[in-house]
Amino acid sequence: MHDLHRAATHANLPLLETPMTRAVGRIMRSRLQTNALKHKPTTRAGLMITGGGYQGKTETTCEIAAAFEDTWLAMHAQLNPNAVPGTRDLHAPVAYVQTPVTAKPKSTCQAILDFFGADHKGMTLPQLTRAVRTSLHDHGNRVLLLDDITRLKMHRADDQDTLDLMRAFMSMHTTLVLVGVNIPGSGLLREGRHDPRTGHWVFPPPRGHLGDDPSTQTERRFDLIHLEPFTYDTPDGIAAWTAHLAGLQDELRLFHAGPDMLTGGTMPEYLFRRTSGVVGLLERLVEEGCADAVDTGTEVLTEDLLDGILIDLGNDPTRDPTAGEVPAVPAPGTRKRRGRKPRNTVFDDTGTPSAGEASA
Repeated sequence: MHDLHRAATHANLPLLETPMTRAVGRIMRSRLQTNALKHKPTTRAGLMITGGGYQGKTETTCEIAAAFEDTWLAMHAQLNPNAVPGTRDLHAPVAYVQTPVTAKPKSTCQAILDFFGADHKGMTLPQLTRAVRTSLHDHGNRVLLLDDITRLKMHRADDQDTLDLMRAFMSMHTTLVLVGVNIPGSGLLREGRHDPRTGHWVFPPPRGHLGDDPSTQTERRFDLIHLEPFTYDTPDGIAAWTAHLAGLQDELRLFHAGPDMLTGGTMPEYLFRRTSGVVGLLERLVEEGCADAVDTGTEVLTEDLLDGILIDLGNDPTRDPTAGEVPAVPAPGTRKRRGRKPRNTVFDDTGTPSAGEASA
């Protein structure tokens, strides 16, 4: 039972704040609160959260939105202040929707209606659009999170229509937050570059004389925030990475884990090389390593043990590799495993690999 508890702990490691997520949180919290308190019938400025795959964009965004929702519900005693008299709709200040892999206006509307549990069977696109507007209003929605937005391919007419539809929802007192991989290079915005001095994205002037390039319609309505991975080339970057490892280490439940299991010796450099500073890859490596440490009785994470762990991201059906949602994973080292059998290898009674494994 204790091992089961430890396995559950390692499978549900908490979301740790980093300097990068702290910057995203500061901007996002301010935008959500400001837009929610506005009474003017103007379009609410949206946000785009960009970054590489497995960098914690969705977790960070949802965590910030959930905190806003708790505050908003507490302000209104859990009730929708704009509910129609005589009715009682579920108050949902925040809605989370994953962009369909082959996004079209109809499938996007259906995904939003599915969140609210609204029936949409047999509806035409105009009917779906009205139903979405009705659901957003009747549920007192203030924030609409659309994840994996870079599944939209701007060379397809359906995808362009879908983006136009999303922008139309911004006139409904709802803050639209779009989350995706490499948004500047996706075509949703004109090709931009990141200015490391200011931390902002810089876009070239529009092609039209009067700024009537269609891509500027999106740029004017959204602010772009980049959630970057850790770095290991400056003292501040190294200190931030080591502090993150220390926070992660505090959550692990291994019997032989020392106080510097993840932060001592060459372990910080090793973990950075294995993950490129991507928090999602680090979490996956540590989870698998802890499971191996418990199974083998090692009860501690070492470089030798982690060299036997292969991070495989190809078995996640919720991610679209063509949209950049699956990052490149650094290969493990070739460190010799000191008398330990490699994980996931089948051995026979004599201790040698089975015929299938040997031939493979």
